[in-house]
This record gives sequence, structure tokens and C-alpha cells, in this order.
Amino acid sequence: MENFIIGNYKLYVSEDHRFGTDAFLLSYFSKVKKDSVVCDLCTGCGIIPILIMKNFSPSIIYAVDIQKEAIELLEKTVKENELENIIAPICADLKTVSQIPSGSVDFVTVNPPYMINGSGHEKLSKAQAIARHEIMCNVDDICKTASRLLTYGGYLKMCQRPDRIADVISSMRNHGIEPKSITLVHNNPNEKPWLLLISGKKGGKSGVQIEKPMILRKDDKQYTEEFTKIYE
Repeated sequence: MENFIIGNYKLYVSEDHRFGTDAFLLSYFSKVKKDSVVCDLCTGCGIIPILIMKNFSPSIIYAVDIQKEAIELLEKTVKENELENIIAPICADLKTVSQIPSGSVDFVTVNPPYMINGSGHEKLSKAQAIARHEIMCNVDDICKTASRLLTYGGYLKMCQRPDRIADVISSMRNHGIEPKSITLVHNNPNEKPWLLLISGKKGGKSGVQIEKPMILRKDDKQYTEEFTKIYE
């Protein structure tokens, strides 16, 4: 076990439950409103709830993960930072989670498994495979749960691989969540995008905004100003 300092918070991680750039990008993209109710699905070590706490002022964040070790890490983080009244770690299968009232959440965030089950996870630990591959849940499970938890007009904020965009949009619409905003993330101006950030509104009208691409590095390999701000 080790820890990272995120703003004024100490976050505990393990070899199996860590975080990457995509978590910072998703939390930045989420634009959670002050005093809102948030649920982070597939929360892992809880990096996204901590970043939302750092950058926004939600009233409560439910943090759901099926893996016990991940939730135990987050519980330690919550206790260390005295966040018991704001972050609620929940060890549960998101498909059947019952601790969160239906229709009570303003924002659902999720950094889900990216890979379709069976696509080469033999060299990973069991915990890593569950986090990265659709073994315990898939895109449709996530959208179905998000739709159940969200208030009418609430938002689902998700990151995924760009090649899964059709799966994400199809599932959102099947569960009454209308895609409203899409941002593609590029490592540099000359490379194809490696990450999709998508926002959907429960009960929203048809119409999606394709935002300008997010570029992480300039041609000289220095970080862009926008990306640097995300890590501040």
C-alpha cells in the first residue's frame, strides 16, 4: 500500500488499485455542480471522488465498486481525511446496488472497464482484469444502473476508448439517457484520439455537441496549458 497527495487529501492505492490520466480527465470533464448528489461507479481506489471533492463542492458522493480491496482502500482514505459525511464507499455489484435510492443522483461518473471480456487479460491479476475488462459489468449494465439512479435531467459522465463510441451511445439511448457532449482526447496533435469523454442527460432532447479535441502535449512534447490546469 502507498499513498498520493491530491490537493489537501491523502489517497491510498495498491498495486492492483491505482489510477491514471483518464481519471483526472473525467473528473475535470464532469463539471459537477455545487451541492449535488454524485455517484461514482467502478470507483476503484476512489480517485474520482477525491478529485471531485478537490475541484467541486458536492453534498455527497456514493463510491461503488465490486472489489473489496478497492473499497477498503477508499475507506482508509475517507477516514484519514475525515470525509465520512461526504464520501460513502459501497462494496456492491453495480447491477444490484441497493444502498442508493433510485432517482436520487444528480451526476453519475464512471471510468469503466474498457476491454470486452475475453480480449487478452491472462497476464493481469484477477483484480486488474476485473478493473480493465468487462468481466463483472459492461457498458449496458452501467447505463442501465445510471438511468435508475439519476434524477430526471441528471447527467451520466463516462470515459471510454474511442472505438467503443457506438456501444456507449446505443446503450445510453436504450436506457433513456441522451448523449449531449463528446470530447476526444489526443496525446498530441498528430496522433489519433486515445480517450472518449461523453456526457449524457437523462430525459434530454436529441442533439449532441462535438467539442473541440483535448490535446495533452504540444508538438514540442510539452504539456498544453489546458492539461496542466487539470493537474493543478
